Amino acid sequence: MKHTVSELVLPNGMRGLMVHIPDAQVMTFELNFRAGEYLVEENKWEVPHLMEHILLGANTKYPRARDFQAEIEKNGAYSNASTSVYDITYEAECADFEWERVLELLILSITEPLFLKEEFTAEFGNVREELTARANNHFRHLSLALRQSYGFLAKTDQERLRLMKNVKLKDIKAHYEATHGSANMRFVIGGNITPTRRQAIERHFGDIALPKGPGRIDLPDELPQRLVKPLYIHNSTVKNIYFYVDTFMQRRMTEPEQDALNLLNTILTETLHSKILGTARERGLVYGMSSGVGQAKLNSNWWFGAQVSPKNAAALFEIMVSELEKIFAGDLDKSDIEAAQQYSLGRFQRGAQTVSGTTNGYSGRYFFDEEVDDYYQVPKRIKSVTKEAIVDIARELFTENLRGFGTLGNCGEEYAVGLQSHIEQLWASR
Repeated sequence: MKHTVSELVLPNGMRGLMVHIPDAQVMTFELNFRAGEYLVEENKWEVPHLMEHILLGANTKYPRARDFQAEIEKNGAYSNASTSVYDITYEAECADFEWERVLELLILSITEPLFLKEEFTAEFGNVREELTARANNHFRHLSLALRQSYGFLAKTDQERLRLMKNVKLKDIKAHYEATHGSANMRFVIGGNITPTRRQAIERHFGDIALPKGPGRIDLPDELPQRLVKPLYIHNSTVKNIYFYVDTFMQRRMTEPEQDALNLLNTILTETLHSKILGTARERGLVYGMSSGVGQAKLNSNWWFGAQVSPKNAAALFEIMVSELEKIFAGDLDKSDIEAAQQYSLGRFQRGAQTVSGTTNGYSGRYFFDEEVDDYYQVPKRIKSVTKEAIVDIARELFTENLRGFGTLGNCGEEYAVGLQSHIEQLWASR
């Protein structure tokens, strides 16, 4: 969608982006605080998540969570919140005609929560149900367990369920007071933000009833460690093998490097005619496979993952190794790059047809490091990726020998070790 972006910086330390989309029929709000699990003691890991559940509940104007939610939703508006290791984000989307009413309600919820004992008890049960459901996601379980093994701040849902009993209501109140200061808040708002509306937003946030606090809380310094042996999680009920392969480098990628690696993911795994997934599907080896790019404060990683039957796993790994070795050797046709560029351009356009889709293109990067991506340069960036850039970043990510391999299933540790041996050469040959 056609739009313009401007940044608003307020004296109380709050700052954010205004994404003006003329004639938009909805408004979206994302309010972000550095308030995730990395800021609490490990045995209190669930404090931020529980706080997020309770905060969009009873407040000084609405004595019950149901009353507050009914007020927000009465004209079809949507509101939610999410917690990660690093952040808590509160969000809402509403019709254009009621944007200010919904924004005022969202601000009310984060500035005047009551943190009632009865709502703590209710949400404690709801969070337990949520984590129990998540614990059935084998990819998620393996991914979180691997992050722990690499030395990142993480807990599996199984661990989180065991730790919940340590959280008390006073812990939630203390975490709220420590993290919900105006200078720790960042926001992205999208919609038809006229000059008059911009002034109203600036007034609402400038007068927000939050202490300023010490400022934007720093992200943690995390450095991955190499796994010599595979991480094996035994689950006798799982017949297939769930696996992830990770490789790291101890720096953040540049924007052109990310563009090159994202394009390479398209070439290798993102379509049914891709080099790895397409070949494996053609041979009847695997239903689906993914790869992706990870960025943290001090490192970057490239991962591959899939669910595959034990009898097909070795053949799938041989395809993966073969195709990556071709990339390292520079064996990549111009036509493959151009096809991936066309696919990526189309996907980019499809992802930007709504207000939320457009604003989401800014919020992730802005909340992470306060950088504002130039949305209109994305097509040019995609088109400018070269074969040399793809080969260089692929090679570098296997140079430092910082890597790991994990499996979940009932194949046994010996089988997992044997499976890892199929991919060892990817690092040895760099």
